[in-house]
Amino acid sequence: MASISGVPDRSVKLHLTPVEALDLAGKHIAVVGGTDGLGRAIAKLAVSRGARVLVVGRTFRDAGATNLEFAKADLSSMEEARRIGRELPVTLDALLLTTGIMAAKTREVTADGIERDLAVSYLSRLALLRELAPRVEAASRKAPLRVFVMGFPGAGNLGDASDLNAERKYEAMAAHMNTVAGNEALVLDGKERYTFMELFGLNPGLVKTNIRSNYLGEGSLVHRTVEGLIGLLAKSPETYARRVLPLLVAPELKGRSGVMFNAKGRAILPTAGLDHRALISASEKLLQSGR
Repeated sequence: MASISGVPDRSVKLHLTPVEALDLAGKHIAVVGGTDGLGRAIAKLAVSRGARVLVVGRTFRDAGATNLEFAKADLSSMEEARRIGRELPVTLDALLLTTGIMAAKTREVTADGIERDLAVSYLSRLALLRELAPRVEAASRKAPLRVFVMGFPGAGNLGDASDLNAERKYEAMAAHMNTVAGNEALVLDGKERYTFMELFGLNPGLVKTNIRSNYLGEGSLVHRTVEGLIGLLAKSPETYARRVLPLLVAPELKGRSGVMFNAKGRAILPTAGLDHRALISASEKLLQSGR
């Protein structure tokens, strides 16, 4: 298995603008999952650099903030994800897909019959993009829409396309790795499928957020202890936001759809041996069965 930092992709040469000098005035960015955790940190930083930002999630925590808009959605529902895909502005400069949880110790299923982590952390993104894509194509944009997919790409997780929904056998970490592999597959599929959108993968590594609460039990002693240790050892959401925000407008990424980035914002290679076509095919079948 590859290192969690990934294998460097030396074909990508970046000269990123420091956050302090980054001017995002006139840019319109959407952050799906931007109401908490990493998504919220990125959204707030983008606003501070002059961007107009739309955040999508269940609970808005920044009411009254200038240049920050909110769209309410429960992204465990595939129909809600499709609705957002039908409603997002096609004039966006960048779209970040950051919504995520971790699989629970006991299998949880949404109303669509989909394992909950898979639904929230991956399939909602696929459903959203499948609705958004034809609208972006019809808009005849001057430049492709940049889409950044947060997950854990380049770290060697292959997933199991034959049991993507963890119905035959359930183990929490294995189920979560299906969402990880699915998100990397989404980027690689987008590279092949779209000329009017450019997709990139983001691997934030270990960050202190609430993503582990579903697995550890929100507010439990174990949860509090683990998050306390992570807070001491790992970077904050704000630190990661500073590393990733310049990527959204990096000119070197023009025409480089499919590139993945590690926790330091450095380009890494995709996971070797990942069968993205099999994963996307299994995903499409799940979306159809949930209609």
